[in-house]
Amino acid sequence: MLTERLRAKLEESLASLPQIEAQLADAAVLSDPQALQRLGKQHAELSELAQLYAQYQQVEQRIQEAEELLATSDDPDLRALAQEELEEASKRRAQLERALVAHLLPRDPNDERSVIIEIRPGTGGEEAALFAGDLARMYMRYAERRGWKYEILDSEPSDLGGYKYITFSVQGKGAYSQLKHESGVHRVQRIPITESGGRIHTSTATVAVLPEAEEVDVQINPDDLEIETFRSSGPGGQHMQKNETAVRITHKPTGITVSCQDERSQLQNRERALRLLRAKLYEMEQARRRQERDQLRRSQIGTGERSEKIRTYNFPDRRVTDHRIGLTLHNLDEILDGELQPLIDALVAEEQARLVAASGA
Repeated sequence: MLTERLRAKLEESLASLPQIEAQLADAAVLSDPQALQRLGKQHAELSELAQLYAQYQQVEQRIQEAEELLATSDDPDLRALAQEELEEASKRRAQLERALVAHLLPRDPNDERSVIIEIRPGTGGEEAALFAGDLARMYMRYAERRGWKYEILDSEPSDLGGYKYITFSVQGKGAYSQLKHESGVHRVQRIPITESGGRIHTSTATVAVLPEAEEVDVQINPDDLEIETFRSSGPGGQHMQKNETAVRITHKPTGITVSCQDERSQLQNRERALRLLRAKLYEMEQARRRQERDQLRRSQIGTGERSEKIRTYNFPDRRVTDHRIGLTLHNLDEILDGELQPLIDALVAEEQARLVAASGA
């Protein structure tokens, strides 16, 4: 059941709904697009919260009536129906509680954003590069399952079909909320195709998930940029090889360097490189702010050490283990084909549980 603290926070939040509705009808707000958008978003979120709470109260009433019937009736048929109703309503109440708690917890302001994912092979040579390719395909298949679009921004294939590095965007509402927990070191245990003795090798790849920044989020001074062009080293035919279509941009104040060579024109590569640079600068600022907040509250809620191995993909046993939450699933092939939602749901639930514990609710 909802604690009294959470119920009070819930009713306090809903108390502002009539005021927001009145503001949305105000002529001054209607003529201000930014205020209208901000208030419209608040109204939508609170309306959804109100609907969930109304359903929760109805389910509570069903549970109370079923419990009263079980306590007072001697009729076996009525008691069986009441027990069935109690079990069904209790399950529904638990679902609604989770949804209400998710609405009440502090939200990551980046959760609704699209993302940029960078994957690089770690230890393991060519086998690590192949694993980096497997991870990239896994996230792309997940994006397809969600109806999201992805776009490769920069990459360098390895000799056997993996990647020396790959950077791609995933465009979709809420992509960051679902994929942010993928940042870290991923480990694979399997027999490489280059292994003649049949021995199992361990390789790693690093994944970084960045919220995609808009131009309004990051202001870049053109004087701070050093832009170089060079010939593409990737596939693309003679046009790409003869002309300097690839672009490398260095942000002089921070030393961050990004490059892009996958497009046929220098202009397209420049635009993609700037997108990646904005995301990196935005993530750097967000990390600085997180560190300040963590120092103030002496906690690491919502941030994990990326140097730790977060997940192992074991091919001989066909299992995937997420070490942060101790979850092991025995459907490796489905996960690598993009069936990531059970893992993601478990990680989100664990994060919510930590936030609830930290809030004292």
